[in-house]
Amino acid sequence: MPDSLIVVPDDFPSVFDKSAAHETARKLGETVVYPARGADEEAELIRRIGRARIAINIRAHARFTDGVFAACPQLKMVSIWGTGTDNFDLDAAGRRGVTICNTPGVNAFAVAEHALTLMLATGRKLVRIDHEMRGGAWPREMLTQCLGKTLGVFGTGTIGARVVALGRAIGMDVLAWSARGDEAHVRALGARPASKDEILRTADFVSLHVRLTPETRGFLGRRELSLMKKTAIIVNTGRGALIEREALLDALANKKIAGAGLDVFHDEPLKPGDPILGLDAVVLSPHNAGQTAEVVRDGLLRAVKNIENYLAGQPTDVVVAPVK
Repeated sequence: MPDSLIVVPDDFPSVFDKSAAHETARKLGETVVYPARGADEEAELIRRIGRARIAINIRAHARFTDGVFAACPQLKMVSIWGTGTDNFDLDAAGRRGVTICNTPGVNAFAVAEHALTLMLATGRKLVRIDHEMRGGAWPREMLTQCLGKTLGVFGTGTIGARVVALGRAIGMDVLAWSARGDEAHVRALGARPASKDEILRTADFVSLHVRLTPETRGFLGRRELSLMKKTAIIVNTGRGALIEREALLDALANKKIAGAGLDVFHDEPLKPGDPILGLDAVVLSPHNAGQTAEVVRDGLLRAVKNIENYLAGQPTDVVVAPVK
């Protein structure tokens, strides 16, 4: 590819091309956008980055490995649209002199609304009931209300904090677990601090908002799911790998829990025939909790603003700085 200042190697499905953020990036320098899939292959990602100094990471299917950083020595900065960094070798980035920035909080309220939507839709069995009615049925069954129920929130960052507020607003008792053990913060949100096991044993709804790290991979496994009520519902808008896949499938298929509302999965996009597709106690959405016009606009513009600040020598929202 020709020399460029900025490259967007993974704009699929396209949100950046011809956007306001694209126009702003062009004012900073030559900008190349790849709106077709292919950046999930390391060799193709390397080809697309080429000699660019800066990359904007749009989708998590592009994996920025040590091999990518090694093959692209002119790459000095990656600006992430979103907060997730599980597709980055952060240690390698620092060693190879690459600054990584993200856009924390931009999609927080939209994702929290989606978590609440999944909670309500799963508890009210809306998807299945809608399907049955379109087939001529008139279902009459008991549904799950939220008023008076216990909501357990894992993670009290911006998204988790908003979920706590939404849960309280509809009359739920809220328990929360802070990854940093910050019980004062939990109380300030209006929730009661609780241990992981206490939340799992007590909550009627469990909502996951912790970052995916080596320590939180498999955060909920067979042991944890076995602690939950048979009437409980899990909502996950974080990362699919926070829950052990086989343990979740077993819990749902054998009615060890009542249901799940999932926006994230171990394999994205889901493959045809994935067992999760055959479970009617599950409400699915395609990792699009933050996909609103406002979030896309503001997040992309902020990702470009991080580039502008970096070029001015004042980097913002830094996740990793070069190791000196």
